[in-house]
Amino acid sequence: MRKFLLLIVAALAVVAMSSTALAAVNVKSLPTATFGSPNAASVSLTGGNFSGLGSVPAIATLTVQGSATYTCTNQGGNASPGQNPVPAQPGSANQDLGNADHNGRGTITDLTASVTAGPTPSPQQVGCGGGGSNNWTVTLNTLTATSAQLVIKQDSSIVFCRNYITNGTGFPPPPAC
Repeated sequence: MRKFLLLIVAALAVVAMSSTALAAVNVKSLPTATFGSPNAASVSLTGGNFSGLGSVPAIATLTVQGSATYTCTNQGGNASPGQNPVPAQPGSANQDLGNADHNGRGTITDLTASVTAGPTPSPQQVGCGGGGSNNWTVTLNTLTATSAQLVIKQDSSIVFCRNYITNGTGFPPPPAC
């Protein structure tokens, strides 16, 4: 009976230590987000360095949100900017941090994601003039990344999450960490 109890206690200790190992991720340096690199629709992360990841592969996912602006052209060929930016399609990119081969240390070397244009919005969505008229041609003008979220997972567990926004605004805002 005593050996059985010791076996249970040992098993519980192993479970407690393994769950603690995931919680022991240390940030040696936070990744730096550069908006507009290589273009306005992109966000690049560099310089993130983490330890305490153990030998379970860690995957970094960068998800970018942003907005699109459009130009409205009437039937006479006169162009004017649309009045309403609309959400762009989010983009994402992944990177294996290489921690399984580097004693539990992982680094984000260069991770870039970009927003893209979705289906062309209606003249009303863009804010073309004419009181709701459909007699406008809508053309993409700009795509701009406005927020990003970095999530690092091991298996299905999130071990790190950080939001980035540009110029103090994010349209749309990043999801909550």
